[in-house]
Formats: sequence, C-alpha cells, structure tokens
Amino acid sequence: MSSVVLLPYAPSSVAVARQRLSTDLRESGVYPDAVDDAVLVVSELLSNALRHAHPLPSGMIRVAWMCSDDRVEVAVSDGGSATEPRAGRPTLSSLGGRGLGIVDYVAERWGVRHEGDTTTVWAVLPAPQEKLLQEAG
Repeated sequence: MSSVVLLPYAPSSVAVARQRLSTDLRESGVYPDAVDDAVLVVSELLSNALRHAHPLPSGMIRVAWMCSDDRVEVAVSDGGSATEPRAGRPTLSSLGGRGLGIVDYVAERWGVRHEGDTTTVWAVLPAPQEKLLQEAG
C-alpha cells in the first residue's frame, strides 16, 4: 500500500495528512500504536516543512507513505530551505525545536534527500499488522 498526496502549503494540510495516513494504515491492519507513531512523525515532518521551507514549484507540498514488510516509510517533500533539516537541542524553556528529535526517537531511521530543487525528509517506522501480533500471541 502506498499513497502520494499533494496538499496546499498551509497549516491546515497537517490535519488532512494525519487523517489520510491514519485511515490508510488502519485499513491496512497496522497496529494502532504504530499508526499513532506514523501520524506523529508525519505531523512533525510536515510542520517543519511548512515552518522552515518553501513550497514545491506548484505551490504545494507532497506527503507520501509506503507500507511493506511490517514497516512504513513516510516522506514530506518541499521546495527546500536555506538550512539542512537536523535534530535540534532545545533548552527546557524553548518553545520549539523538538520536532526532528521526536522523529529521531520514534523512527528506526530518518534522513534527507535532495533532488534538484526538491528536499524530501523521510522516516522509516515499524508498522506491525494486528493479525500478525494476534497470531504470535
């Protein structure tokens, strides 16, 4: 199962992406806690793109996910920014700067790809199927 969604370069797109990803993963039988983790990671990646990067030349932002072999890869593509996405080290009183730290903690791995004027931040997370967990238990 895979999906690619082009969304407006607007904060309201975060909720749309969360809902679409959640629905797709749940319908595929992914364990609810794994769905929640994937939705959290997409929220962080998309929020960071909206805050720090430019839209794609179309004025949109692309969110994609692919589920296979009990893993889900999520990716957010934008028009790039002046800085490279990296996990920050915020102070306790900082109001932001934790997004990629959360991604780093929740995901098995994550990274950044550059293709022309497009920057894609991706993450891979466990996505066990409910039926497989029930059979193992």
